[in-house]
Amino acid sequence: MNRFAALLDCLIYTPSRNGKLAHLKDFFASVPDPDRGWAVAAITRDLDLKAVKAGTVRKLVEARVDPELFRLSYDYVGDLAETASLIWPAQHGANRAPTLTEVVETLEQTNRQAAPAVVERWFDALDAPDRWALIKLVTGGLRIGVASRLVKRALADYGDVPVQEIEELWHGLKAPYTDFFAWLEGRSEKPISAAAAPFRPVMLAHAIEEDDRAKVDLATMAIEWKWDGIRVQAVREGDIARLYTRTGDDISEAFPDILADLPAETAIDGELLVFDGTQADKFAVRPFSDLQQRLNRKTVSRKMLTSNPAFIRAYDLLWADGEDLRPLSFADRRAKLETLLNKPRERMDLSALVEAQDWNTLAAFRSNPPDAAIEGVMLKKRTAPYVPGRPKGEWWKWKRDPFLVDTVLMYAQRGHGRRSSFYSDYTFGVWRGEEDAPELVPVGKAYHGFTDEDLKKIDKFVRDNTIDRFGPVRAVTATPDEGLVLEVAFEGLNRSTRHKSGVAMRFPRIHRLRWDKPPREADWIDALEKLL
Repeated sequence: MNRFAALLDCLIYTPSRNGKLAHLKDFFASVPDPDRGWAVAAITRDLDLKAVKAGTVRKLVEARVDPELFRLSYDYVGDLAETASLIWPAQHGANRAPTLTEVVETLEQTNRQAAPAVVERWFDALDAPDRWALIKLVTGGLRIGVASRLVKRALADYGDVPVQEIEELWHGLKAPYTDFFAWLEGRSEKPISAAAAPFRPVMLAHAIEEDDRAKVDLATMAIEWKWDGIRVQAVREGDIARLYTRTGDDISEAFPDILADLPAETAIDGELLVFDGTQADKFAVRPFSDLQQRLNRKTVSRKMLTSNPAFIRAYDLLWADGEDLRPLSFADRRAKLETLLNKPRERMDLSALVEAQDWNTLAAFRSNPPDAAIEGVMLKKRTAPYVPGRPKGEWWKWKRDPFLVDTVLMYAQRGHGRRSSFYSDYTFGVWRGEEDAPELVPVGKAYHGFTDEDLKKIDKFVRDNTIDRFGPVRAVTATPDEGLVLEVAFEGLNRSTRHKSGVAMRFPRIHRLRWDKPPREADWIDALEKLL
């Protein structure tokens, strides 16, 4: 466990991408099988240990520590694993620290009744950093700011193979990946993908900057709307149908309605959206918040399937009837996709092409799209093959400028990982009511967009201006004359019955700290209502 704990510590406290890659590659090179494979499965969240829950950890700690002391400590620290690992009064004896493999294999064979005693012995045998890693591992709380694709990139660099090969193999591999590491190290042949309906690495676009326009010939481009959903890949091969995110995560279980309508023997690239069903336009797109209710679910209820029906707006055809279409031009792939979708389907339609002869026309389309669910335009070279990654000059995206609004900080909560000692998650609001007696109503929450220096200043403001506490959350001074104004950027608004303000922001982030601005000059709810 100590090598695994040390890796997590390095990944959390290393801000640079290249630094994280270096730590991962060093770990792969120095840690033997099967420990390194179980570590990969844990970090990519492909490991699910069900025997231990967060409540188990709380009960173990409260049996050895005054529950009130633990409660106060947890309230201050804000993270269960960190609190428990530090406060645990170990009873050292003939204890042997477990390996990562021992932890995984033991818990896979242990039921929930026997698991607490096993974990208690391990707590005694480990020091605080290793206990922290163990708790994160067994409770499924291993969120350390490392995406699964970064791990795959590190594996590709370690084995000197293209990352696309690893992505295509991934869903056919099983932890602890012993044969896979043997291939990366040149000790065996490349594994044969055992996955039917495999994921194919996606092609991505570059954002258009001001000086890029001169490089882009609109006459060579096919132009599409950029819809506000999530990019997916839908694959049916034989009797197997799967739905993947752009990073290769399998989300099939949450979208049985989509899978039931996939064309046979195809791999389709498109946008996952939720439709209304009551409009003249069958696939009238509903707000992203309605789609969010379907995401990150192991299963989906019949009620949700009815109330939030999903569909795919198809962009591209990557594979059909055993033929890899990716080497073909976009124009040829598009023609095949149009033929495939010539007849209407229940849960899929074809992305429309947009005609724009010059940049002024395109800019007008971008700024005033025909649907609120459109967040910009896509430009795709008609001659471009489908190339994994982000090839320069082939695909471009031109999103609308974000909306900006001045808000007032209302609540703050401690972050996680390297931010667990700082108040870094912020809830902010705008004014409503009468000018002489306004009240703040929350409109969003954000935890990024600011620098480390900004974080220290906001954290100090929170500590100096706390007026109430609600567990790990602090309420801060927020009156017309006193408080902190946050300029917030966001992509769009939806109506929301879950928020007191009646609105919810799409992708909010802190744009600027307005230390110069008194809270009374922040925006009012009327401004957001007009945007809606």
